[in-house]
Amino acid sequence: MTIANLIANRDDTVVACAPTDSVQHAASLLADKRIGALPVMDGEKVAGIFSERDLLYCIARDGADVLHRAVGEVMTAPAITIAPTESVLKALSMMTKRRIRHLPVSDGERMVAFVSIGDLVKYRMDMIEAEAQQMREYITSA
Repeated sequence: MTIANLIANRDDTVVACAPTDSVQHAASLLADKRIGALPVMDGEKVAGIFSERDLLYCIARDGADVLHRAVGEVMTAPAITIAPTESVLKALSMMTKRRIRHLPVSDGERMVAFVSIGDLVKYRMDMIEAEAQQMREYITSA
């Protein structure tokens, strides 16, 4: 099970922002799209990640004035990424060790997808359920 398998049939649309966008704009994107994080893009390259945690920490540290600052000043950088050829289990392990919930999928310097821990867990659960169903069918047909 590779990340490439996971993203193969997905919509390519990724909500993202630029390092020069305001924190307020990025926070609005998070709220409007009901998502937990955004890749911060510099062209096709991931410059960093802006997450709900980043928003919370910068507001707690600097107050509401931070909303007018650039995302590039408060994002988490460099972004931890994964290649499409890596396994879903490796991605889950990375996310657990690093205590992160989102991973940009990068093919070289170019981001090709953005996955969440929920995407990975759902995929893994679907695979486990399919294996269990195959075992049940095997047992009942024997």
